[in-house]
Amino acid sequence: MTEPSDPLRADRKPSREGIERAAKKISAILPPTPLMPLKHDGMTLWCKAECLQPIGSFKIRGAWHRLSDLTEEERARGVVAFSSGNHAQGVAWAAKRLGIKATIVMPADAPRRKIDSTRGYGAEIITYDRRSEDRVAISNRIAAETGAVVVPSFDDPWIIEGQGSTGLEAMVQIIAQAGIHPHRVVSCCGGGGLAAGIALAMPGAKITVVEPDGWDDMGDSLRSRKIVPVAADAPDTVCDALLTPRVSPLTFEILKERKADAVSVSDEEVFRAMRHAHERLRLVLEPGGAVALAAVLAGKVEVDDRTLIILSGGNVDPALFSKALAS
Repeated sequence: MTEPSDPLRADRKPSREGIERAAKKISAILPPTPLMPLKHDGMTLWCKAECLQPIGSFKIRGAWHRLSDLTEEERARGVVAFSSGNHAQGVAWAAKRLGIKATIVMPADAPRRKIDSTRGYGAEIITYDRRSEDRVAISNRIAAETGAVVVPSFDDPWIIEGQGSTGLEAMVQIIAQAGIHPHRVVSCCGGGGLAAGIALAMPGAKITVVEPDGWDDMGDSLRSRKIVPVAADAPDTVCDALLTPRVSPLTFEILKERKADAVSVSDEEVFRAMRHAHERLRLVLEPGGAVALAAVLAGKVEVDDRTLIILSGGNVDPALFSKALAS
């Protein structure tokens, strides 16, 4: 009889122990991403450059943790995932390395660079209209027809644990470089997998999640203490990686329990952060990967020398990046 504590049990809760196991698995195949100091208003902030992962995003962590735990029978059936691009690439990368067939449901308006990269890893891509079609329903239908294992982008204990390894890795680096423990982490938030994982990994730190204006459903949910979906008439935003219409109970409950706070940022503030990262850190960030820095630069988060900022992704189309630098 399988016990609830079994790390391979699908209905288990994500845990700090699971994050430690994920971190060990990930460190065996990937080097740590750099932790970069950034001077700001007389302080030194600490920026975790997840944009320098092999797929350009932290999403490789959760994807590897999930797919590498599949049974041989599950691997033979393949996987199906839904994503605007970064989770798609993470799943496709892990699937290719493990010899697993991957099908990815992606919005038709996803950045061309993300679509091409996902296809380049050998995944089959099925597009949908993000305004009128349900990506989860499409993925579930494919799974029912093919037997493939659904790999959610955030509503999954393995995914949350894998993303949480970002926090464990950064904590070790900050202690080694500065001899301090971070007491605030500023993180992007779409569905909340990264922020929830870091909240479990770093129980002593205050968590601030950052979302695009009009797509700040996690913030609305935390303030209301119940899940509030994105409005049907939500505005357009350059942050394609963070357009999640509804957060999951799994991520929401973790962040609510940890008393996380939340802010949102405008496209203009995001562009400023992209320019700042390029000029000061020599990094290329995509809009969704720059929102945490954007909130700090805009003065929306109280920071000090023990603040960790997650620079979560760098998969940006050249034309949009040029626009950000010129704006």
